[in-house]
Amino acid sequence: MKIVTWNCNGAFRRKFNFIDEFKADIYVIQECENPLETAHLDYIEWAQNYLWKGDSKHKGLGIFAREGISLELLDWTNIYEDNPVKHFLTCRVNSEFDLIAVWTHYNKSPTFGYIGQFWKYLQLHKSNFKNCLIVGDFNSNSIWDKPKKAWNHSEVVRELEEINITSLYHFEGNQTQGNEEHPTFFLQKNLNKPYHIDYIFGSESFRKTLSKLEIGRAEYWLKLSDHLPLICEFSNL
Repeated sequence: MKIVTWNCNGAFRRKFNFIDEFKADIYVIQECENPLETAHLDYIEWAQNYLWKGDSKHKGLGIFAREGISLELLDWTNIYEDNPVKHFLTCRVNSEFDLIAVWTHYNKSPTFGYIGQFWKYLQLHKSNFKNCLIVGDFNSNSIWDKPKKAWNHSEVVRELEEINITSLYHFEGNQTQGNEEHPTFFLQKNLNKPYHIDYIFGSESFRKTLSKLEIGRAEYWLKLSDHLPLICEFSNL
């Protein structure tokens, strides 16, 4: 099974054919339009098997799967202490594993923006994080840790490792959080402002079956977005 995550930087209706060249089984796309509310017929035809959520029909979080793959939406709450966190879209794939799609937001929360949003979601559902993949744009890296905050990036990584879930990029390439060799994002598409903020975290079964992991080439993908796609392939899935 091949899974791709990509923040398309909007206008996915004009870009889906580029990412489709990977011929993946599942795409997790941030900043994409709601296929149910678009007038773009080619996009509607392409998005036959999907889940989507967002604040605006123009920009949300989508999971798109090839024909024959079952996506069962899971009713996991997004409410933490009466406040919604966003954006998280969780489904069961082929009744075999859980896929947690991520696009973290500032969410008008100076204290719990971005990785703080995921930390809250983790506190809500940690007991459900078993045979799962956590995939998407976290807008976070340990270089921005605030040591006095219990929920900074490094702490979230530590909490995930406690339940045997790790970043597959860091696992496969023997990389250290905060010292990644390969960026996934270039601020304002500037090659001099590289960051690694997109991740695929997986439980043990995914580490064992990981057969390939790559990041798209900047010289190609920066023509389309400020993010590069992250691609994983697994055997026996």
